[in-house]
Amino acid sequence: MTSQIPVFNKNQHPCDYLRSLCQMGKKMAYQKVNADQRAPGHSQYLDNDDLQATALDLEWDMEKELEEPGFDQFRLDRAENQNLENSETADLNLDSIQPATSPKGRFQRLQEESEYVTRYTRSAPKSNPCNFCRLSKMLCTAIILFIFGILIGYYAHKNCPSNATSSGTLDLQLYQEILKTIQAEDIKNSFRNLIQLYKSEDDVEISKKIKTHWTSLGLEDVQFVNYSVLLSLPGPSPSSVTLSSSGQCFHPNGQPCSEEARKHGSQDLLYPYAAYSAKGTLEGEVIDVGYGKADDLKRIKKMKNTTNQIALLKLGKLPLLYKLSLLEKAGFGGVLLYIDPCDLPKTTNLSYDTFMVSLNPGGDPSTPGYPSVDGSFRQNRSDLTSLLVQPISASLVAKLISSPQDRTKNGVCSPLELPNNEERIVNMQVQTVTKFKTVTNVVGYLKGLTSPDRYVIVGSHHHTAYSYNGQEWASSTAIITAFIRALMLRVKRGWRPDRTIVFCSWGGTTFGNIGSYEWGEEFKKVLQRNVVAYVSLHSPIRGNSSLYSVSSPSLQQLVAEKSNFNCSRRAHCPGTNVSSVQIRGDADYFINHLGVPTVQFAYEDIKALESPSFLSEALFLKRATKIEEMDPFFNLHETITKLSGEVILQIANEPVLPFNALDIALEVQNNLKGDQLNPHQLLALASRLRESAQVFQSDEMRPANDPKERAPIRVRMLNDILQDMEKSFLVQQVPPGFYRNILYHVDEKTSQFSILLEASEHCKSLPSNETLQEALSEVLNSINSAQVYFKAGLDVFENVLVGKN
Repeated sequence: MTSQIPVFNKNQHPCDYLRSLCQMGKKMAYQKVNADQRAPGHSQYLDNDDLQATALDLEWDMEKELEEPGFDQFRLDRAENQNLENSETADLNLDSIQPATSPKGRFQRLQEESEYVTRYTRSAPKSNPCNFCRLSKMLCTAIILFIFGILIGYYAHKNCPSNATSSGTLDLQLYQEILKTIQAEDIKNSFRNLIQLYKSEDDVEISKKIKTHWTSLGLEDVQFVNYSVLLSLPGPSPSSVTLSSSGQCFHPNGQPCSEEARKHGSQDLLYPYAAYSAKGTLEGEVIDVGYGKADDLKRIKKMKNTTNQIALLKLGKLPLLYKLSLLEKAGFGGVLLYIDPCDLPKTTNLSYDTFMVSLNPGGDPSTPGYPSVDGSFRQNRSDLTSLLVQPISASLVAKLISSPQDRTKNGVCSPLELPNNEERIVNMQVQTVTKFKTVTNVVGYLKGLTSPDRYVIVGSHHHTAYSYNGQEWASSTAIITAFIRALMLRVKRGWRPDRTIVFCSWGGTTFGNIGSYEWGEEFKKVLQRNVVAYVSLHSPIRGNSSLYSVSSPSLQQLVAEKSNFNCSRRAHCPGTNVSSVQIRGDADYFINHLGVPTVQFAYEDIKALESPSFLSEALFLKRATKIEEMDPFFNLHETITKLSGEVILQIANEPVLPFNALDIALEVQNNLKGDQLNPHQLLALASRLRESAQVFQSDEMRPANDPKERAPIRVRMLNDILQDMEKSFLVQQVPPGFYRNILYHVDEKTSQFSILLEASEHCKSLPSNETLQEALSEVLNSINSAQVYFKAGLDVFENVLVGKN
């Protein structure tokens, strides 16, 4: 069957006639081109030679019409567009869809066929002006289609249910709508309600309160996660220190011993202790070791016999567990631990205050490295050190060394020191007991919409039975609850984040982050694969003068932006006060065992930031009104909630994780600057890491942040690489108390890798440098692993792109 060419009617407008010819030409040309690609069994009409010849005849007529004067410019423009389109898909075989391109392009292709040139030659076409008519119709058609598209988009958006929409396009305005519902008054009321439960005999009542409150706010699947763990608790009577020369007995706070105090010891007397210390009685000479540095111990060992003696040790400057390990190796039998008043802000007077410390590196000591679930083997590890460790007040130290308590003259503080030519023999008695108790975590979920298998974990902690850790837990819990309230108000209106947000209130934090460690060990395989970030709310209010932010290198850029933008007018906000330093709290497991990017906001006193690091290892007795004294209107609580909340929303909701790969490489190079210990291979490897990170950042991350170039599969691949970047920097062997994640420094004052600094100091007291070489090898392998990781990621993207082409 042959199609007939329409006959021109004199009453018919020439442009209408041309349009009918175009429609028939497109149909016939499409049939002709696809005839070469037909499969067996196609219709006989597609095999008819007459039909093909008719199609070519018609196309030639169309070409003559299009070659009229006035169409030359139009054909050139269309040809240029055609060439641009073909250049973008040069590697693809698009012959089967060529008829859908411009007529000029199709005719050029047909004319290039030798068979067409020899069989179908015609005379030159005649002119028939129809310029203005065709251009007008094209313009009208474009306008109609444009208006029609707007109407479709409008009604599609209007009628689309809100709970089915992805939050990938959530903008800053929506973030602010969520955060503006956070009010200081609500946080204050929540804080005071929690304080009322403070005198509970155990943490069950507090845990139930938190679970009930979160559930009432609409949080999904809120549950208890319980673990039976070994806790180290104060003994039935206070510990004591007795001067052998005079027989005077003192409690750790400096108060003289009395029978009444022993029988009716208040919590203030029982509380000062070191959890998981060895217990018993020891008599020996008190040797002042200062801060317990390797150099100090080397000097002291040359002067005195340290075997089974008692070290007078200052807290700060280095991790306590590290210093105790050095004292243990030196042969000491006991430690009297204190904080020098000169290390504290002048406004702080803690001379008579005592404190608690935990010697537990993390988790249940009876199940090291594995969770405390039913049926787990329990190891006998009630004492985590052979040393008898007893925290004491500065006032007691002054009595032991016969020094006046007020050591400030002309505004200058004189540190507490035991004279070298004097000898003090004391008898110390340490009383602790270990019991298996239940620690409870409260965990709630807000399931993500598009990536429910990717988790952003938000962690606070609550009061644990048998501990006395002040009111910071109530601030932590009140802040996380305020954010949940604000978030769920929006969720009830149909919105959800892209990724799942997991809210956790940890138990057992005081004794060594036991609740978070056990939960992490139980779900380690899932968390290694799925967690993208951890946001810590541990001890958010420590002062009221300076906003202090800690984050992983990959998140420092995001945190600095939020800190500068949201800095409170009441507070002093120095530059971009963001660093990657070791912090206390339940973020420990996620940083050191999972390599998860972490962020924490807190308010500090400026003077406290200038004090030696690791003083926060001491948990002081805080009065119930202390938090409200620092933040009476809870404005600082509100600021921390909003800062943390905005970071949580961005990480949980942005299509591309807001991590910076290049910042990790720059952090590595900065850690190696100015250090003569670094061999050439280490510096060269760090340079290659930076180059790979730069290519990754420019070739993959920047295009992915453009919605026009964003392909879902590539975004998912990119996010998988971003969330695992820091895992390369987890090392196996580190000194006690040091982070396994070597991207974190010991304190803000040092910029080198902590394990290299420690190894360098340690080698000074050893005949060989084997320890230093091992540390250098650990750092080198970490950098190499990261460089290979980025390179492999780039190769994967390149292979995917080639495969698609």
